Amino acid sequence: MTSEVTAAAWAARQVARVRDDPAGRTALMERCYSGPFGKAPQHLPFRRAALSFMGWQVRRGVLRPTSGERPGSPWWRAVNERILRDGCEAVALSGGLPGPASSRTADQWLSFAERPTARAWYRAHNGSVVAAYLEHRGLAEAENETERFFMNVVLCRVLYAHTLVAAPRLSLGPLRPLAPFLGDPRLGMTGIFLQLSRVLPDEYPLGGTVRSHLDSEIGFGRLLDFGVIVPRLQQLYEWSALELSAPGLLDCVRDGSPVYAWPFEDRRVWQPPRSAAIRMVHRALPPARLTSGGSLGRPDRGG
Repeated sequence: MTSEVTAAAWAARQVARVRDDPAGRTALMERCYSGPFGKAPQHLPFRRAALSFMGWQVRRGVLRPTSGERPGSPWWRAVNERILRDGCEAVALSGGLPGPASSRTADQWLSFAERPTARAWYRAHNGSVVAAYLEHRGLAEAENETERFFMNVVLCRVLYAHTLVAAPRLSLGPLRPLAPFLGDPRLGMTGIFLQLSRVLPDEYPLGGTVRSHLDSEIGFGRLLDFGVIVPRLQQLYEWSALELSAPGLLDCVRDGSPVYAWPFEDRRVWQPPRSAAIRMVHRALPPARLTSGGSLGRPDRGG
């Protein structure tokens, strides 16, 4: 690093170098968690969740170049690039390159770099994800129906994982004491909430219909999506919009149904299937009620 370039310009340069290299993207993300001087022991544990999700994208092939026999996804590439660029810029700023931060999301990553807590990590990571979703809606519309459906599933799950550490009453109701442990990105449990490989094949583009993929989803994933997340979707998006300072996120949900690159008229796909197990989860974990001040959970105290 030299002081001749801004932090934003340096970050853009790093990302450009690996744009068509999925393995290079992964390596760049790994380096971000090592800090500007290659030694950041407090940040390294957070790398687990980021690389777990990144590895799934690489296996699917969505980060491949957009030209060639098996092109990658312009939309997935753009979302991943936003996370990388924001993270690199925060590294550069903390390493002494001039700023200020070029975006709110880069500033959120800088806040995480300065005070690495679980809540700060989610605010940075999900802030970049949501910003990329909103910025690249046009690219999302160009994907096939099944891919667009699972874009919404991914968004629901990353937002929900955030509430586990920052709004436990919203995420798990009477089981809220367990929520911070389940959602901590430094622990292995977080990968369960972000993992889609048990539902989606490791290939791109997706074949089959939305229904065929839903019918193949069994076990924890089905209970999580339809038993826990779907009943609290509207509250989840409203809380996340405030937490991330991203009011545009509210345009991605309507009356409790995700509508990111997805027509509201096709909301039936979000209706829970008939299942005794799902009904039992609904009874055991009813959605929390908003207080008069709109609060749904206590913030973490430094975890």
